Amino acid sequence: MDAPDDLVHGSSPPNAARRGLLVGLLSAYTASLIPWALAQPVASAERGAFVALSSLLAGRQALDTVLATRLYDALTADDPGFPAATKALLTLINERKIDPLQLQQLLDSEKSPLAALPRKIVTAWYMGIVGNGDKARCLAYEHALNAGVVEDVLKPPTYSYGVYASWEKKPT
Repeated sequence: MDAPDDLVHGSSPPNAARRGLLVGLLSAYTASLIPWALAQPVASAERGAFVALSSLLAGRQALDTVLATRLYDALTADDPGFPAATKALLTLINERKIDPLQLQQLLDSEKSPLAALPRKIVTAWYMGIVGNGDKARCLAYEHALNAGVVEDVLKPPTYSYGVYASWEKKPT
């Protein structure tokens, strides 16, 4: 009895239902790594890993999903290997049970190729900036986490909370 040609050559057509199931299972697994990530909606396993890792690094149980999408897209545009690196770092943290406060020191001491990743992610969330030099772009300003940390006490004067030139008007 001969084997079907597609089994011999390994060229079966992609099965959309199977891929959808695999993406769903991988997203659920990624979200289970950090309990509060279950509340964050994600479009794919890669985005799920980014949100989970971002929550862990930023020390926040909830992050802005619109900003998460913008940051993920910008970081991926700068580095096409970003999604894979994010999943690899999240897996490393989970397997070795690494304390987030010790993560950067551990990656630097081991000279890990993933050492720059936490800095990129934290800079993106806290400063709202992705990229360096001429390629740097601001994706969040008053909604970046650095402003949120002090918003209950301080409204930094460099922020304009009105229309263009509203800061020119004298206070009443």
